[in-house]
Amino acid sequence: MLALFDLDNTLIDRQAALENWARGFARSRGLPQDAVSTICGQLRARAYPEDFARLGRVLRLGEAPDDLWQEYADGIAQSSRCFPGVRGGLEALRAEGWTLGVATNGAGGIQRAKLRATGLASLFHGVGISEETGSRKPAGGHFEAAAELCGARLSAGGWMVGDGPETDMEGGRAAGLQTAWVAHGRRWNDGLPAPDLVVQGAAEAIERMRRSA
Repeated sequence: MLALFDLDNTLIDRQAALENWARGFARSRGLPQDAVSTICGQLRARAYPEDFARLGRVLRLGEAPDDLWQEYADGIAQSSRCFPGVRGGLEALRAEGWTLGVATNGAGGIQRAKLRATGLASLFHGVGISEETGSRKPAGGHFEAAAELCGARLSAGGWMVGDGPETDMEGGRAAGLQTAWVAHGRRWNDGLPAPDLVVQGAAEAIERMRRSA
């Protein structure tokens, strides 16, 4: 059985990592306290090299955007941590014969650095990252590419686990996958078809998927 997982705020706590990095970055530059909220606001939804040209202007930094991006990429990877129970759950799925893949939007280098830093990289049969596949969730091509990288086909079915209602749940459903929404305490958007599972964390999703197999 194929199981595809979103990365940020599904398997790893990107928000905590971003806040931790932003505090250290602001301290290292002697920036005012409100700079941390500015940094997090600028980078909360996404972070690509081009975003650091804008961030540098907003914070009035005299540093090259490429240097800022590299500092962010290195720092955020070091700050990344798995949510509780994720690693053990993935190991159990793999031991039971599941095919595991990552289906995530983002820049290839930084997403792979997070997987290595958290020790998750070796648990996946394939890693689909939008910058590398040329297709972003919720586009069906992204899910197809992620499945192919795992040596699987969407036509055989499987699961998509993620925290994004549109990107992960709608995209996964349209791709023919069962869906598990990582709610983190949120309520489902009633304007969208409900996912197959609503869970509070990826570890819970894994356990329920194992029971349903």
